[in-house]
Amino acid sequence: MTIIAQRKPVEPDAEDLSRAIASWQLVERHRAGDREAFAEIYKRYRIIVWRFIYLRCSHVPTVEDLVQDVFVNALRRLDKYEWQGRDLGAWLVTIARNRLSDHYKSGRYRLEVAGGDLLDADRVDDSREGQPESALDQMVNASMLSILGQLSPEQRECLELRFLRGYSVSETAAVMGKNDGSVKALQYRAVRAMARLGAESGLLTEDMLG
Repeated sequence: MTIIAQRKPVEPDAEDLSRAIASWQLVERHRAGDREAFAEIYKRYRIIVWRFIYLRCSHVPTVEDLVQDVFVNALRRLDKYEWQGRDLGAWLVTIARNRLSDHYKSGRYRLEVAGGDLLDADRVDDSREGQPESALDQMVNASMLSILGQLSPEQRECLELRFLRGYSVSETAAVMGKNDGSVKALQYRAVRAMARLGAESGLLTEDMLG
């Protein structure tokens, strides 16, 4: 008989729980008729939603439209929102993900893949063509892309959010549906894996990434 181990749910730490409670209080204020509550929700979470969408669709006018759609959708559904033990930002990111999926399926716009700016490094800069430094840079960039490609999708997303997009640990946690502690652990494993792969390729030494 095969026994399948079940993953235990990740327990929120004190900081995560504090943010979840604070966001739930905003929901309760909104339900009680406080008109300022949703304005606070918008102010607090707009940048997280905006960054999440921009990471996948860098056409700014489209991003702005989609962000507005997300918050209009959230306003309509907020009365049915139930306590989940997580920051409200995770719920808003889920709405954003679904809205992006609908947007992509519509075929009206091209959805850019996450990490697109990394791929830009593979393009030749005509102004430096023929220079030894340019060729060396391209070789290094190609090697780094190869290393990133060997990480797990979850590790790549974590590094893209943290280091390419400048997300905080909390913002990354909201986007990825994790708590802060899980993101820190994932980031550590991803950096160590990247250092190991870089050392094997001769591009990095394991102490270069800390």
